[in-house]
Amino acid sequence: MVRARKVDARTSVSRSLMTECPLVRQELADTAQKEETIMSAILTPKAIKTALAGERVALVGGAGFIGHNLALGLREYGAKVLLIDNLMQNNLLANISDTEVDPFRRELNFNFLRQRFEMLRDVGVEIASADARSMIDLENALRKFSPTKIVHLAAISSAVEAKKMPGHCFDLQLITLRNVLEYTQLRPDEVNQVVFMSSSTVYGDFKTQTVDENVRPQPYGIYANTKFMGERLVRTYNDQYGLNVSIIRPSALYGERCISRRVSQAFIENALMGKPLMLEGGGDGRLDFTYILDLVDGIIRSMAVESVPGASHTFNITYGNARTILELANIVKDVVPSAELREVPRNKIKPIRGTLSTQRAEEQLNFKAQWPLETGYRRYCEWYVEQWERVQAKVGANLM
Repeated sequence: MVRARKVDARTSVSRSLMTECPLVRQELADTAQKEETIMSAILTPKAIKTALAGERVALVGGAGFIGHNLALGLREYGAKVLLIDNLMQNNLLANISDTEVDPFRRELNFNFLRQRFEMLRDVGVEIASADARSMIDLENALRKFSPTKIVHLAAISSAVEAKKMPGHCFDLQLITLRNVLEYTQLRPDEVNQVVFMSSSTVYGDFKTQTVDENVRPQPYGIYANTKFMGERLVRTYNDQYGLNVSIIRPSALYGERCISRRVSQAFIENALMGKPLMLEGGGDGRLDFTYILDLVDGIIRSMAVESVPGASHTFNITYGNARTILELANIVKDVVPSAELREVPRNKIKPIRGTLSTQRAEEQLNFKAQWPLETGYRRYCEWYVEQWERVQAKVGANLM
């Protein structure tokens, strides 16, 4: 890891916390104090490569959108990578035979998944088909690899799906995390860091236009609460056992080879299918849209910078500037001029979002997002059009 000077962290607690119960106040105060233990450095690509040389990184639930991109990024810096996944969601055979999805999109998703696995194979990423909900399966896969770092990515893909299947959400996000944390107790001298992929949804409705990591989480719904429970578990293992942990909070991700049909994917798909892009309330809702390459860079930096032993860190890793849904739609229309933008009434139960401050990551990790919406999302849309046209030529427009 990169050795560096210690820096001050912003640990102010908002006045509203004074009205909270003593246990909550104490937990947040302890967390703020631990955040001071990060050490910053000028993390050049060379320094990151030096820091990650010899590291063995296991990605639990790593076959998904974030995981496979992170694996590719880690390999670029020389880390050895093991991807552990039960392949329930990211299964080539299951996706191509899913009768609930139309044949055209099945073929499109199949291509995206095939690209993922081909790219992972080409850079030498090991893949273990194992179910992290089973401690035996997970331990067997990890023991053979002997990881020095573990990144927990196992999760249901969206808040909507989590609401439909709450039990499944608990299993994927919390049982798997429990097993990862328990494994670190079996190998306390082997694993030097656990990275937990949380979510910006833990903040709940934004009370201000911008939130930083010191804002008290107010999660709403199954997905957000399991993410917050995960954060609490990770911090507890840090507090009780001295486990070095990092918590990452991303927001509104987009990028190549995603099959989760986030709004960024749904918009470009609808435009290509001749369906209108629905703009609730005129599209004035704001999200901190983040290109996958920026997220990967931030995660890797959190793994490369050195901390004092037993440190606990939480980082917003986003672009750091919320944009409106209308701005997103306008980029789609620039790429697909025939796209129709249609205003519909606002959904009053939709969460109120905004900008996630990246100041802590900028100061402590030298993180700086490189892909604004105008370049990152345009690049993604143009790539999507190219992929769409290839599939269209293969299977025929009559299958759309």
